[in-house]
Amino acid sequence: MKLLDIYAKMKKDISFIERELERTITTDHELLNETSLHLLKAGGKRIRPVFVLLAGKFGTYDLERLKCIAVPLELIHMASLVHDDVIDDAEMRRGHLTVKSKWDNRIAMYTGDYIYAKALMLVTELGSLDIHRILSKAMVEMCIGEMEQIRDFFNVEQTTRNYLLRIRRKTALLIAVSCQLGALAAGVESKHSLQLYRYGYNVGMAFQIRDDVLDLTGTEQQLGKPPGNDLRQGNITLPVLFALEEHATHDPLLQEIKRIRECNGETNVDYALQLVRQSDGIKRAEAMAARYIDKAMAALNELPDIKARKHLRDIAHFIAKRSH
Repeated sequence: MKLLDIYAKMKKDISFIERELERTITTDHELLNETSLHLLKAGGKRIRPVFVLLAGKFGTYDLERLKCIAVPLELIHMASLVHDDVIDDAEMRRGHLTVKSKWDNRIAMYTGDYIYAKALMLVTELGSLDIHRILSKAMVEMCIGEMEQIRDFFNVEQTTRNYLLRIRRKTALLIAVSCQLGALAAGVESKHSLQLYRYGYNVGMAFQIRDDVLDLTGTEQQLGKPPGNDLRQGNITLPVLFALEEHATHDPLLQEIKRIRECNGETNVDYALQLVRQSDGIKRAEAMAARYIDKAMAALNELPDIKARKHLRDIAHFIAKRSH
C-alpha cells in the first residue's frame, strides 16, 4: 500500500490534526501569525502525527487526547526547520521561500521560538509528567544533535559512529517518541509501547539516512531545493563518509570538500556530487538504511496483529524507497 493510500484511510483524523495545527499557532499578532503559518501552509508529510495516531490504535483511541501529542510533535519539527533554515542560510523549503528568506533571520528565530512554546503549552493539557519529561528530553537531544552537526561541518575525519549518534539525536528520537507518546496517551501496555518506540527509532534512523542519500541523488523538483545542499554547508553525511573511504574517490573528493569550504558554500558542487555518485557510498548507505528497516519490522512483529500494524509496516517500506 502506498503512503497516500494510508493517508486516505486516515483522512478525517489527519484533517482534524491539520486544523488543530493551524488553530494552535494562530495569533492576533499579524506578523507572527503570517510567519508561523507560512511553513504550515507549505505542506509536509505530517509523518510524526501519523505515527502518533497509529500508535494510539494499539490502545484506547481518543483523538482529543492524541492531538495533544500529534500537534506538538509536528510543531516541534516545524520550529526546528525554521531555525535550520537560518543556520543553513537556506532560501527554499518545500518549494517555497523560507521564513528567513521572505522576512529575515531575526523574524525566523522568534517565529521558531514561538512555535516551540505553543507546542509545549498544548502537551501540558494532558497533565502527564512522564509525557512532558520524555518530550522535553527529546528536545534537548535534538538541540545537542544540531550542535554536533554544526561542530562537524567540513570535518572529514569524523567516523560513521559520529554520524549515527548525530542523526539519532537530530531525527530518530523525535520519530521514536512520536510512536512512544502516542502509545502512552492511549494507555498502551508498556511492553507494546516499548516495541513502538523501537520501531520509531529504527524507522527514524532509516528516514534520515535516506534523506541524506536523496540530497545527493535527487533533483531540485523532487527535493524542493537544489541537490547537494548538505555538501554546500559542510554537512558530511553517510554516503560521503563511505565515498571518502574508497581509494579512487578519496583524494579528489577531499580536494572538492576543501574547495567548497574555502568558497563558503557559494560554489558549484556538481563534481563532488559526481564523485559520490560514482562511488559505492550511496549503495552502502542504502544498505545500512535497509538494516534499520529490518529492525523496525522485527519490533512490529512483537505487536498485536491489527490494521495499524500493517500501516506502520507500509510506512516503513515507503521510507526505505522514498524519492522525495
